[in-house]
Amino acid sequence: MTLEIPRHIDDPPQLLLWRVDDLLPLLLALILGVLTDHLLPLLVAGVVGVRLYGRYRESRPDGFVAHALYWAGLLPLAARSCPNPFERRFLP
Repeated sequence: MTLEIPRHIDDPPQLLLWRVDDLLPLLLALILGVLTDHLLPLLVAGVVGVRLYGRYRESRPDGFVAHALYWAGLLPLAARSCPNPFERRFLP
């Protein structure tokens, strides 16, 4: 496993040594594990999820996941220039 050190100002945000989007599956599993009282199995699932997400992200171009989330309507943007993701046809 290699550690990517940010080299540019527009690199994704990091929390200590990891990218924030890499830690989201683990944090989600940790929260669900505490709420459901099944901490160890869900932590193992979170670590596996982090590994699978890392492989998926590395095989795609930068920003692919953000674009896919926007296209699915799960990532709302506050900008005025971004169209509604559910509007598939644009008429003049």
